[in-house]
Amino acid sequence: MLNPNQHLNPRLFDLNVEQVPIRKGFGEGLLAAAERDGRIVGLCADLTESTQMHLFRNKFPNRFVQIGVAEQNLATVASGLAAMGKIPFLSSYAMFSPGRNWEQIRTTICYNDQDVKIVGSHAGVSVGPDGGTHQAIEDIAIMRVIPRMTVVVPCDALEAKKATLAIAARRGATYLRLAREKTPVITTEESPFELGKANVLVDPDKPNIAIFACGQSVYNALVAGKKLAKEGIHAAVINLHTIKPLDTKTILHFAKKTSRILTVEEHQKHGGMGSTIAEFLAENYPIPMAILGVDDQFGQSGTPEQLVEYYGLGVNSVVERAKKLVGKF
Repeated sequence: MLNPNQHLNPRLFDLNVEQVPIRKGFGEGLLAAAERDGRIVGLCADLTESTQMHLFRNKFPNRFVQIGVAEQNLATVASGLAAMGKIPFLSSYAMFSPGRNWEQIRTTICYNDQDVKIVGSHAGVSVGPDGGTHQAIEDIAIMRVIPRMTVVVPCDALEAKKATLAIAARRGATYLRLAREKTPVITTEESPFELGKANVLVDPDKPNIAIFACGQSVYNALVAGKKLAKEGIHAAVINLHTIKPLDTKTILHFAKKTSRILTVEEHQKHGGMGSTIAEFLAENYPIPMAILGVDDQFGQSGTPEQLVEYYGLGVNSVVERAKKLVGKF
């Protein structure tokens, strides 16, 4: 049963549920934030429409800088603008930023404690036909290890808009991870969002297992939870939209309540959201858990649906892994 306190989309499980690209929410959020704060500036690496920064550029052309295909410059120019009191948002495909400019992000932005927001679009295998060169599935790992970096992975377009407004209002380097394809709208305007606080979307009285997911994987986790309930397995489903700082309170609560945790993400199994949770639990409350993610492989071309299934991130894969985990103990 959906948690009523989350005010989720009432048509969430309809076959014709509304679907909107998560990146669109960023574009709308950036525009709204810029209207509130004149210090916000935008920089892009020749992908303005693709990353949805064109909404900001069209309204505020004098506050927009087109860097071109030069992602290392993108990061260093943004850092300089931050040092002069601006709040820069830089956007590109996640494979190129932070993929190509990681050292500049680490040293020029984070080491110098500059207030820069890094927006990586087209992350995960559901990018689809662009193939492995454009499917960032290592980005959470390389960004969460940088000191002073916040990492946010919204589950839908509405949450992406809220996340953009939240990081604009909060000082500090932040990585915002976005998906390319249309994804189901899970939340509503009334749904709560707070950086660093997970949202418990399904909260049974006596859950057998807790499923943590982020980004575009949250919807499959919800559908899997509904299927599991029909088989008598009651799963709590948690949207862990902030990977860093980690909501250890919620994780510990469900670890103690269920003794079994499953994580799902469009990212490498190693170093991503699941690894973050495992690292915390290993030192604080070790329990059986499983991580669903890409298993030490690169992406490849295909439709988003084909790739999600191929890498074992589809609804049935979540259901089967949850059943195995519950059946062990």
